[in-house]
Amino acid sequence: MKKDVKRLCKRLLALLIVATVVFAVACSSKDTADTAPAGGGGTTQSGSGGSDSAPAGGGGGGDSAPAGGGETSGGGDAQGGAPAGAAGIPELVVCVGPDPDTIDPALNSSVDGATLILHGFEGLYSLDKNGIPVPGQAESVDVSDDGTVYTFHLRNGLKWSDGSPLTASDFVYSWNRAIDPDTAADYEYMFDVIIGYEDEHLAVTAINDLTLEVKLIARTPYFLELTAFPVYYPVNRAVVEANGEAWAINPATYVGNGSYRMVEWVPGSHIAYEKNPNYWNVGATGPERIKFILMDDDNAKLAAYNSGDLSYIDRVPVDEIEALRNNSDFYIEGQLGTYYVSFNVQEYPLNDVRVREALTLAIDRDFITKNIGQAGQINAAGFVAEGISDAAPGSSFRAVGGDYYDPSPAGYQANLARAKALIEEVFPDGKVPTMEYIYNTSTGHQLIAEALQSMWASIGVNVTLESQEWAVFLNTRKNGEYQIARNGWLNDYNDPIGMLDMWVTDGGNNDAQWSNARYDELIAQVKSTPDQAQRMKMMHEMEDIIFDEWMLAPIYFYVDYFMLSDNIKGFFSSPLGYKYFMYAYE
Repeated sequence: MKKDVKRLCKRLLALLIVATVVFAVACSSKDTADTAPAGGGGTTQSGSGGSDSAPAGGGGGGDSAPAGGGETSGGGDAQGGAPAGAAGIPELVVCVGPDPDTIDPALNSSVDGATLILHGFEGLYSLDKNGIPVPGQAESVDVSDDGTVYTFHLRNGLKWSDGSPLTASDFVYSWNRAIDPDTAADYEYMFDVIIGYEDEHLAVTAINDLTLEVKLIARTPYFLELTAFPVYYPVNRAVVEANGEAWAINPATYVGNGSYRMVEWVPGSHIAYEKNPNYWNVGATGPERIKFILMDDDNAKLAAYNSGDLSYIDRVPVDEIEALRNNSDFYIEGQLGTYYVSFNVQEYPLNDVRVREALTLAIDRDFITKNIGQAGQINAAGFVAEGISDAAPGSSFRAVGGDYYDPSPAGYQANLARAKALIEEVFPDGKVPTMEYIYNTSTGHQLIAEALQSMWASIGVNVTLESQEWAVFLNTRKNGEYQIARNGWLNDYNDPIGMLDMWVTDGGNNDAQWSNARYDELIAQVKSTPDQAQRMKMMHEMEDIIFDEWMLAPIYFYVDYFMLSDNIKGFFSSPLGYKYFMYAYE
């Protein structure tokens, strides 16, 4: 909680510092809000993480195949690059969501924010269109026989977007900054696989300008995937220390090392990027300019897309899905994530596990996926998403773990009866206090909220609804200033710990304000144990604990759906929910 308050105070201070700068940018911009498509605001992808903010209809698996047939949206090689003779794009105009809460790589915890960040920054490794780590800022890596020492060899001549040299020391600074309590990074726990994390000084050493040595606590099969995650991206020390948190708000100080550089940010209108001439692989990039329109309204986004003002939109109104399903420009893809409800376990009456279980069991998941989601979402009966591997080759963590309740239509009446009995047990006089459910603005989230309200009313629980703008919602939920909240999580890599370690006591993404000593102990053991079978066994026990305490209510496993103009090639979307426009061409 202290970390959240500190982060909020720092952000408010940063906003005050740059208010005049942002205003000046807005006034001098060539493309003003008047030229942007009408409408505004919409939910971003969550999670992230990774993170939450996944669309109301998220989840699934597979390549970027259009829902209605046609060729895939992927293109180019692992690092992108248009084929010979492909037409360049002077400006690609897209929408992945509204104004981000933050695009500081260390502080971001949403998928829309990560999409913006990965166009301006790059880690030691990057993810290709299949989610496989490929060399980024590092040209190669040597790994010790026991898997605990990684020696990264950086590319020659790396530079920041301002032309200054980038060295191994920048990674040492950035990673230690991310775990510094003063930074208050939600994802700081992702560095706990590195020796020195507990002492707040990571065992990360710049052997020389081009060589970075990292010492891990134990063999970590997904470590290269971690180095491709935004919190592991380097930031420019001189710029950050000279400008404080304001560095990530002002285009003039948003110095990165990625394929593009920010040149404009007009709040409520757009963020514009141009090619970064100092990027090591700039020749492989596509559009000269990428303009991210900042909108939150699904209907306005679809109208802008249909008028040709946008070439890509993340999500469409749920009542349009059926009509669009067979279109060649409508895509449904797989994602490793779960749409769920968070319970604040510190708030009465949600501090009673029986109330949380009752609210979970009263949800008719089949109604939500069939009538609201409509994009092939899978009814969820566990938290760790479909598609994440278990220990045995080809096995699934979800299949091995099984169901914690019956999510099918056939099992719903039994679930409902159990839910009613629990409420009657807790409130024998029938006086159930009214609770509040919050969600971020989106037609899909609103329809789900209204459905939950009706389902909970059927067991005698009255719930009021409150819609909040995206950035406000993120901080309300993060600070624990709620009772029940919409939530979602896209896994950060193909390992169950990416969905489980967020619930560590006082973790930056532990929105439930939940704590369990045995759970914390298991996280530490999982991250210090090289044996995969033992790791998976402990992680199944961790998920068992979640459903012993019912601090969340899974609804469905995500699919990702979006619209992409037929003439755009080379774009891809990862199973983590990130969108890659830097290699697009016509």
